[in-house]
Amino acid sequence: MLDESLLDTPDALAEADHRDLLRGAAEAGARVRTAVRLATEAGIPDLKPDGRPRAVLIAGPGTASAGVADLLGTLAGSGCPVTRLQPTGVAPASGALRWELPGWVGSLDLLLVATPDGTEAGLSLLVDQAYRRGCTVVAVAPARTPITDAVEGAYGLFVPMATAPYEQDEPPAATAPGLLWALLTPMLALLDRTGLITAPPDGLEKVADRLDHVAQRCGPAIATYSNPAKTLAAELAESLPLIWTEGLSSGPVGRRFAAALAELAGRPALAAQLPEALVSHTVLLSGALAAGADPDDFFRDRVEEQAALHARVVLLRDRAGGALSAAPAARELALTHDTAISELEPEQGGDLETLAELIAVTDFAAVYLALASAT
Repeated sequence: MLDESLLDTPDALAEADHRDLLRGAAEAGARVRTAVRLATEAGIPDLKPDGRPRAVLIAGPGTASAGVADLLGTLAGSGCPVTRLQPTGVAPASGALRWELPGWVGSLDLLLVATPDGTEAGLSLLVDQAYRRGCTVVAVAPARTPITDAVEGAYGLFVPMATAPYEQDEPPAATAPGLLWALLTPMLALLDRTGLITAPPDGLEKVADRLDHVAQRCGPAIATYSNPAKTLAAELAESLPLIWTEGLSSGPVGRRFAAALAELAGRPALAAQLPEALVSHTVLLSGALAAGADPDDFFRDRVEEQAALHARVVLLRDRAGGALSAAPAARELALTHDTAISELEPEQGGDLETLAELIAVTDFAAVYLALASAT
């Protein structure tokens, strides 16, 4: 159950936030600026690549690395294939994970290592393997970790990850707000230099400004009725979110939101892109999860009995839809099945800015749902 009274009590939210999740969400803009500074000090703006890499491979543990790969692959589009190297191993511990380069990788390719840990022996072995293949290596990880020596030994480029003082004692969760931007920002600056994506310094500054703007709109002191993140968290209580995305960059945002709901709030969610979602999720809207599937739910004891889980559509769009938008059909399908729908659409801006806003609002929503839920 969601304690909605806690959402509008900033002191209670702060007391419940043992993992500093709200602080991490509020500091996302500052994290971008710090990451840009560290990337500049590492020499990324001075790079003069000979051309685009044939392929970009991304390695790292957990959903943070997966999110970086998903976003970079979407932003790069057809300019270059971006592939995440999936780890193998008997456990998700840093010492047990292993990565392997595909057989075709060589001197024309680029290996990006993104890890919030930096102690993974498997990543050091991967860097050595890339060096022997002639593959260029760039890594973003905490400073003074074993991966630093591995990258320097392979004549690669190492960029220290932007970390906060409160993360030194306990590493953040893989979907913690702020961690994504600490790993992603240097990669954006790097791929801007290769010409794969457009992320100039002034563009990254606009991203930081947009993240600051969202933090002001969605902060704990802002009441639920005017706070889009708190409103979304309250709407998702006692529901199974069906996250439908439309637009170039909204797909990775929806998948990240589903991962954050699972990891931070312990809530299941399903993400799918429009218009395919209208087919793949139709049965969910008409089955046991439909709003009218349990006629006795109206008479249940709201204090003693747990509510039935019903589907709720969350529509994420990275900009206003045009004539080819599937949003009207999505609304009609939800209405036809008596299913509630929540919608998020960013303010006008560049692709990176709108992407940042969607990520920030959904990050705040996942945090509020985690803090106000009795999990």
